[in-house]
Amino acid sequence: MPGADKETDLSERIESFLSELKRCGSGAGSLRGSAETARETTALLRRTTAQARWGNAGELMEIIRKEGRRMTAAQPSETTVGNMVRRVLKIIREEYARSRGSSEETDQQESLHKLLTSGGSSEDNFRQHFAHLKANVIEAINELLTELEGTTDNISMQALEHIHSNEVIMTIGRSRTVEAFLKDAARKRKFHVIVAECAPFCQGHEMATSLCKEDIETTVIPDAAIFAVMSRVNKVIIGTQTVLANGGLRAVNGTHTLALAAKHHSTPLIVCAPMFKLSPQFPNEEDTFHKFVSPHEVLPFTEGNVTQQHLTPFSTLKTEIVNKFRKKKLTQK
Repeated sequence: MPGADKETDLSERIESFLSELKRCGSGAGSLRGSAETARETTALLRRTTAQARWGNAGELMEIIRKEGRRMTAAQPSETTVGNMVRRVLKIIREEYARSRGSSEETDQQESLHKLLTSGGSSEDNFRQHFAHLKANVIEAINELLTELEGTTDNISMQALEHIHSNEVIMTIGRSRTVEAFLKDAARKRKFHVIVAECAPFCQGHEMATSLCKEDIETTVIPDAAIFAVMSRVNKVIIGTQTVLANGGLRAVNGTHTLALAAKHHSTPLIVCAPMFKLSPQFPNEEDTFHKFVSPHEVLPFTEGNVTQQHLTPFSTLKTEIVNKFRKKKLTQK
């Protein structure tokens, strides 16, 4: 039956995506970067909306939540997945409210009032059937995908507002958003980029190679030299894995050291972050944000029986260290 075939195909695609997310934890997955993960997640949720069996917004939200929990559990360190699931759930609520001829804010106020007075569930507000709801939700998700495609370009377009001629810029590791930001500025400005190598993964070498191909003067330094070099740096520009709810960051290892050195020398710190990296999570327990990978980059397997090592690719930056964010629209912190 066609319906059964669609459900089977959808189930297979979801399982394949979950496997990729799990393999990404060890660097073996086919997904590369948070931007691609966000697009893949949103596209899969769009397919779920189109092919799953549901009759009203409440049933669709239950399906999206169920699959979203599975995706988040497959790779807890990739907060982009959960962010996209929440964004799609908001789209469903907005389209349901629009179908009813009311705004989402009004529905939220009514739902809160019902919860306080009768103890009922807010899901009761999403049980009404609308024939065009599926088409409207899919169209809105398509608009979200289009927005995700252009998010890096929207940030890089603002590069000339911050990078001036003959400045010395420092960054760490390789962020595709920062890379596009610097390359866009290099079209009209001449400046020098210092890249901390971000050991032991040494992604800074890849960043330097890419910038050199665009004729950008680039120097690679070891992480231990960050503080010594910071005195001659005009700006620090970094990317991030997640922007936490309190304004803190979850970024590659070494970023915390770089931020502290910038603060000591009163050097401006700019964070390039797309909107899909904004997370409602708080760093209440930093251990829950750590992602542990194989320590073979710093310790040979022959010494594994002598000592026990833990290696995490991310560190957490507190709110007071961050000066300014660059997003789709300018927001200063």
